[in-house]
Amino acid sequence: MEEATFWHTMFYAVYLTLIVGTILIVLTRNSSPSRTIGWLLILIFAPVVGLIFYYMFGQNRRKIKFVSRHYYHKIKGLSFKELVPDKNADLVPAYTNLINLLKRNNRSPLLQGSKVELISSGNRMFEALIADLDAATDHIHFEFFIFKNDETGNLVKTVLMKKALQGVKVRFIYDNMANWQVPRKFFYEMKEAGVEVTSLMGVRYPLLQSSKINYRNHRKVVVIDGNVGYVGGMNVSNNYSINSFWMDRHVRVEGMGAHGLQSSFLLDWVAAGKTCPNPEKYFPPTEIYTDNLMQIVTGGPFSDFSNLLQATISIVLNAKKYIYLQTPYFLPTDSLLEALQIAALSGVDVRLMVSKKSDSSYIDPAAHSYYEDLLRAGMRIYELQSRFVHAKTLVADDNLSVIGSCNLDFRSFETNFEINCYMYDVDVALQNKAIFCEELKHSKEIFYEDWKKRNHFRRLLESIVRLFAPLL
Repeated sequence: MEEATFWHTMFYAVYLTLIVGTILIVLTRNSSPSRTIGWLLILIFAPVVGLIFYYMFGQNRRKIKFVSRHYYHKIKGLSFKELVPDKNADLVPAYTNLINLLKRNNRSPLLQGSKVELISSGNRMFEALIADLDAATDHIHFEFFIFKNDETGNLVKTVLMKKALQGVKVRFIYDNMANWQVPRKFFYEMKEAGVEVTSLMGVRYPLLQSSKINYRNHRKVVVIDGNVGYVGGMNVSNNYSINSFWMDRHVRVEGMGAHGLQSSFLLDWVAAGKTCPNPEKYFPPTEIYTDNLMQIVTGGPFSDFSNLLQATISIVLNAKKYIYLQTPYFLPTDSLLEALQIAALSGVDVRLMVSKKSDSSYIDPAAHSYYEDLLRAGMRIYELQSRFVHAKTLVADDNLSVIGSCNLDFRSFETNFEINCYMYDVDVALQNKAIFCEELKHSKEIFYEDWKKRNHFRRLLESIVRLFAPLL
């Protein structure tokens, strides 16, 4: 009996030490108050679950370097070929602060002269992609968050295998956790055909590698022969090519913009434990097709700064006339929430488009909890009624467009590996704006007077779930 009491005492002592120690770690990390409070609530009211979840999802990896600083600067430097064209030169002074911010927090050069196609149709996306893959002669670099084992996935897989068998160097990065339902045979067949396949953060044994589970490679990047590239929100899935329920946006770039995508891919390739001898050969000379100016910017848990969050706040606070945003998940940080309110109260036309119902029902109440404060400040919110908004886009003042993989939520800004394309181009901005305005016709605006009348139970649910927004 005494021995049992001794072991019970030891167990509780260790247990208490773990809980108190973890709480102290959370407090001393100096994260945002909302994130800190979220973890403290879980650790205090559900300590056992809280310890497991914190170990899996709460650790801060920002100071860890995935690749050596020397190699990072070398790869980034290969795409650093700035020129300033005539037509859009007047946009540079207006966005000097943003351009310099992205140069300093992500070493993202201002790339000139890309030919740009905005793609809002899944059918057009895969039609163009397949044609470009078929035309590859030297290399294909392919990185997607989700690559499904369906008709679309198998179509793309077949083309990649064919090109590898023809002698084209094909490198393929996928997210391990997002594709856990895809059988290993699917990727093994690609390897057998000569495709080099890897995942950015492989999680073969989830219980032993649980600290990696939280970090998702959410990027969607294709580079073909160093001159053609794709970036945006679409995954390789029937959700886009067959099922038109998903509404998304992608960008096809030709020219120097592909070099920005190339540097992102090669850094991920090396970070995944692979080698890339003579990376210079993947940055061939390119033509100056247009007067387009762009920056390709990556974000993730191993960056020195929250690059994409900083850029978004900068854009919101510097908008003069309007800023239109689309996102599937709206869980803004405190700083972004404040910036949106400031812009709206300053008279800027701030509009947000989301889905009436997202594909993650537990996120919706948290997202709704932000509406009232924003509507009261004068921001306009629209819910797309019959389709799911998966696009991650921004357009401001007929001058600036942002299209990429980053949602307006804590996970994308802090935890996921993301990539956005920032384009300083009047023609592209007007195209992006036109697509947004067309989708407004299928959306329903939420008005402040109506929204504040929602019942008390709904308000309570929103408030409770919002506490955990930084962890969702």
